[in-house]
Amino acid sequence: MIGTIVTVTVDRPLGSFHPDYPDMYYPINYGYIKGTMAADGEEEDAYILGVDVPVDEFTGRVIAVIHRKDDIEHKWVVAPDNITFSLDEIRNAVHFQEQYFQSEINLFYLNNN
Repeated sequence: MIGTIVTVTVDRPLGSFHPDYPDMYYPINYGYIKGTMAADGEEEDAYILGVDVPVDEFTGRVIAVIHRKDDIEHKWVVAPDNITFSLDEIRNAVHFQEQYFQSEINLFYLNNN
């Protein structure tokens, strides 16, 4: 899946709040890949980086996968094609939610930042 072009349906756009945890603010767009099932029985979740406005849908490349060591879920990181992010940039962007889990990030592209 890393390196694949996918379309993310955004159900938590940038600037929104989590439906079950009203204190969790989404500083980036977040959604799911229709028709791609994850280990939790739901469609695969994805963070979108490199898009600074709320969107309903986004097509981009999977640049990383966040493997949660203490949860059954993994999260894909999707960005515009030919844009890269460093490990630290990804970690900082998803910290608002991933801070609650032990995880590792596998990158597709490495940036020299």
